[in-house]
Amino acid sequence: MTLPHHDAPTLRQVFEAHAPYVGRCLRHLGVADAELDDALQEVFMVVHRRMHELGPDPSMRSWLYAISLRIARAHRRRAARRRDRPVDEMPEPVSESEARRVDARDAARALLAALDDDKRAVFVLYHVEQMSMREVAEVVGCPLQTAYSRLKAAQRVLQREIAERRRRGEAWP
Repeated sequence: MTLPHHDAPTLRQVFEAHAPYVGRCLRHLGVADAELDDALQEVFMVVHRRMHELGPDPSMRSWLYAISLRIARAHRRRAARRRDRPVDEMPEPVSESEARRVDARDAARALLAALDDDKRAVFVLYHVEQMSMREVAEVVGCPLQTAYSRLKAAQRVLQREIAERRRRGEAWP
């Protein structure tokens, strides 16, 4: 069901209210920092084209996540096809605390990359975005029990990944 035109939020209102959430989703779904602005813009271009489909506000985050998931998948596929390009300039030095934060973020991304898209989506929505499992199932378009199964499977994969990294003696933030 769509909202009456006079009650529908504007694209600007949707962007201002939800851009940080969409950015987090894209980042957790594997979009590289260098690609984040482009991916965010792509999400809101889709939102603009599909504003007429917008339902009541409680489904807004689910709708945005579904769009973000598709955009993130496309960005990861494109990134896998591209070759690494040299950087034009040296990165600025960072503080030790910033370096630790970046290392922890990179470690978390590496772990999430070990998950397939279905498991990653459920894990991120539940643990990071703190949606209820019912909301998670709605967003990813699967039965509630399937969402629970994907979450458990994701947790097992991540536990194995962490154990394997520790076994290899890798530094772990």
